[in-house]
Amino acid sequence: MSTNGRTAPGVIGGILGFVGMSAVAGVLATVIVVPGIALSSMAATSVITVFENLPDYLAIDQLSQKSNIYATQNDGTPILMASFYDQNRVEVSTAEISQFVKDAAVAGEDPRFYEHGGIDLEGTVKGAVQTLATGDTRGGSSITQQYVKNVLVQKCETKSVTDEEIQACYLEATETTADRKVKEMRLAIGLEKKFPKNDILRQYLNIAGFGGTVYGVEAAASYYFNTTAAAVTLPQAASLVAIVNNPSKFQLDYPNSESNGAENGYAANKDRRDYILGEMLKYKKITPAEFDAAIATPIEPIITEPSTGCQTAGVNAFFCDYVTHILKNDPAFGPDEDSRVLNFKRGGYNVYSSLDLDLQNAAVSALDSNVPKTFDGWDVGGVIVSVQVGSGRVLAMTQNKDYSQDPEVQATGANYTGINYNTDYGYGGSSGFQPGSTYKVFTLAEWLKEGHSLNERVDSRRKSDWGTFQDSCDGPQSYGSNFAPKNDSGESGTNYSALESTQQSINTGFVGMAKKLDLCGIGKTAQSFGVHRANGDPLKHSAATVLGTEEIAPLTMAIAFAGIANKGVTCSPIAIDRIVGPDGAELPIPASTCTQSVEPPVAAGMTYAMQRALSGGTGRESYRATSPTVPMIGKTGTTDGNKDTWMSGASTQVATVAGVISLTGDINQRGTYFDSGQAATARHRMWPIVMSAANAKYGGEAFPEASSSVLNAVQIPVPDLRGTSKSEAKSLLEAAGFYYADGGVVDSEMPAGTVASTDPAGGTNAGRGSSITVYESNGSLVALPDVVGADTNTALGQLSSFAVDKKNKKVSKAEQNGKVISMSPAAGTPVKPGSTVTLIIGKFDD
Repeated sequence: MSTNGRTAPGVIGGILGFVGMSAVAGVLATVIVVPGIALSSMAATSVITVFENLPDYLAIDQLSQKSNIYATQNDGTPILMASFYDQNRVEVSTAEISQFVKDAAVAGEDPRFYEHGGIDLEGTVKGAVQTLATGDTRGGSSITQQYVKNVLVQKCETKSVTDEEIQACYLEATETTADRKVKEMRLAIGLEKKFPKNDILRQYLNIAGFGGTVYGVEAAASYYFNTTAAAVTLPQAASLVAIVNNPSKFQLDYPNSESNGAENGYAANKDRRDYILGEMLKYKKITPAEFDAAIATPIEPIITEPSTGCQTAGVNAFFCDYVTHILKNDPAFGPDEDSRVLNFKRGGYNVYSSLDLDLQNAAVSALDSNVPKTFDGWDVGGVIVSVQVGSGRVLAMTQNKDYSQDPEVQATGANYTGINYNTDYGYGGSSGFQPGSTYKVFTLAEWLKEGHSLNERVDSRRKSDWGTFQDSCDGPQSYGSNFAPKNDSGESGTNYSALESTQQSINTGFVGMAKKLDLCGIGKTAQSFGVHRANGDPLKHSAATVLGTEEIAPLTMAIAFAGIANKGVTCSPIAIDRIVGPDGAELPIPASTCTQSVEPPVAAGMTYAMQRALSGGTGRESYRATSPTVPMIGKTGTTDGNKDTWMSGASTQVATVAGVISLTGDINQRGTYFDSGQAATARHRMWPIVMSAANAKYGGEAFPEASSSVLNAVQIPVPDLRGTSKSEAKSLLEAAGFYYADGGVVDSEMPAGTVASTDPAGGTNAGRGSSITVYESNGSLVALPDVVGADTNTALGQLSSFAVDKKNKKVSKAEQNGKVISMSPAAGTPVKPGSTVTLIIGKFDD
């Protein structure tokens, strides 16, 4: 029998006799069972049960692709910030791949691709025998088989999490055994039963590795030649397909390689390229003229490194970093952190962020012009973050540092960091910063929640011991001399109203307010606005926290101020507007959760006070520099020693926090000057720039009017307590609806131990619930008797305990001669015995 007349079983029998190894039978078992399937593309449509159940992971279009994060311009145009991938791949359609590439792949890798049913029998038998004989993987696999192998390798990367799992899976998918070859052949035949040839070729070109992390012909064309898969030339197409055969041998990004480098014209790749060009000519895919021109073309790669990671996002890098942490942390993207990271890097997400480039650019400009990256050895930090009121969308986020996650880069200077100063620790941030007096707004909220009014007064005098504070969580708290806060301007304080304390940020005023409140309630009110410690620990609720000693992320404070501006409704932050998958379908994204933090009347009272704090109080410098202006609220904050300074505020549309912080050390910002001016006032130069841009773009409406009950408590007269005992005074005040505050001992004409005076004074009106400061007399003063009209001797007798200075004055009436016309101090004035009293004596001349 001639060779040409031998059947498939005869061929196999001959091979078995030649090799003498039973494993070859396993390799070719599929061919024995269904020789027609292996030999003919017609058989690919046959119904054979063993091939009907194709694994889902072999489905076309399930490839690992890079994910992208975008910002959006005003006209809706997406602007790429950064890409992320384990495999640099951009999947393309058949129409987006040059015919040169498709013809080169078929001619060079599988000339009978359009004829067989998934297996090139001749090549497979040769490859299998050589594999078994040498232990090395040999050629012979069809394009469909190569696609199957690549899918199995891809499955290792998409389904495995740890490096150990990936490696074990990879070894299983590529092991040089007969069992693997049989599996690959079986799956290849099944694949051709289900999908058209052109789809398989397209996906083969999309999945194939081109060296390193470059996968797919589109990414390869971009990386090696700075072009697209559609636009590659004939010689470029052949060079790219050459790489697929053996990437480590034929890739073009090692110009110094001795065997395949620039000096020898990339000889190894050229040899394979020219072979492929010859096969293309052989199978009439190109003309002789095209062949000659391509052969003569030198290989000149244009290596174009793909951008990856947030370091490519420039001034938007820290916001980009925040988005990646949302993708890593949120359960919407996977059951655990590792799965979420893999899904992001391999899922082909197009993430469209909330970043407003107009506000972001304004924020970047504000920081760049006012806060240096480093300053005379001081590791200074500058932050700006803006959120949209009512939605929680993060509109701007920047800081005064260069972004890098590379420790070696960070070690080159304090201008580099990978820490996002605006966010929580779990979202790439720090452990937070003390917000200072901006935190006082939560005491204001609790004050109004508990029924107090803005014009209600409290004892706001400095004290060495504030006594006991109420705390429903942990019980009454006393701090003694360990808690004796001062006011910023050094004033000793008086009976300030809540409104005055807010406008001028009076520390002792807010401590006095807290004395009437529940410290635990203040903490819970802050929590209701989304406030939490940046490191995840629970909020504390000591008296000191009233003044802003908790360590909180600036983004958290921006969200809280947005909640105040939103009629007391706080919306959690979001940074992703939508995500589109590789198939064009939108994916579920984390939604903002909006909650009613305080009732609208309370919020209206807060905005009433905070508008005045901004326009006429400690924030007026920022207010005056903002243009255009819309109704806005604001609150300043300064930490102990002027270490950190803040300006926080909002319109009804946008909330912004700007701050200068000491990352290390205790620099006094009031004694430090940048090129732009005093460090402590940089916040007032930055905040207006951002809010001016926000007001111009988003506008703003009036805040709701505060009710009369929030503004003013019921006014009632303060009882006249002079001369009463302190215990009696306390009882009378509480019975009238006031709080008793001990003002200490003062000089007075009232009997020692009795009430000398009150603030407000007896007989005046004050809001119900106000603190009335009671002063005790030490009895050291005497009320001057009235001696006006008395003769000189009588007057001197009545003033015997005082030093008298007599002065004569001419009078026109004889009866005034020798009598006291006037006295100073006036009659009734309390003075100390021995004080000088001036008497004016009448003198009549005939």
